[in-house]
Amino acid sequence: MAPSIALQRFTTDLFRLLHETFEQVEGIYLDRNTSLFETLATICAEQASPPIGTGCASIAAQVNHVRFYLDVLQQYMRYEPPAEKIDWRESWQIATVTPETWQALQRSLRDSYQQLLALLHDFDTWEGEEEVGGAMACVVHTAYHLGEIRQALCFVR
Repeated sequence: MAPSIALQRFTTDLFRLLHETFEQVEGIYLDRNTSLFETLATICAEQASPPIGTGCASIAAQVNHVRFYLDVLQQYMRYEPPAEKIDWRESWQIATVTPETWQALQRSLRDSYQQLLALLHDFDTWEGEEEVGGAMACVVHTAYHLGEIRQALCFVR
């Protein structure tokens, strides 16, 4: 029999990582108030709009890409892969945002995150091909883009 870890231990740690990455830092991440939603709450549309450098994405584009990624991965975790080839470049096509569109983009990201949590809570066994890898990819990918956003703040503030 292959070695394994207890499902509850894995899911408890996974949901803690998701909570800290998206909602509120409580100790896994070193710096307080640096989760994705905590960070985005400090950014105005004017700061979210400009590309960080030549050929670089804006903060708004980073946020839209994370939202898009979460939505695509949820399709795979539901075993409903998109019928057409995924156009990842589409997720980066946000330019200038107004205060209203910036708030709407953040709400859309929050909705995608809430849908992800609901999907993950519905898994019973986590023994399929997509559940563990998809959930871990959501944490890792979002943490990477959170770092990109936090670094971008050095240039827009």
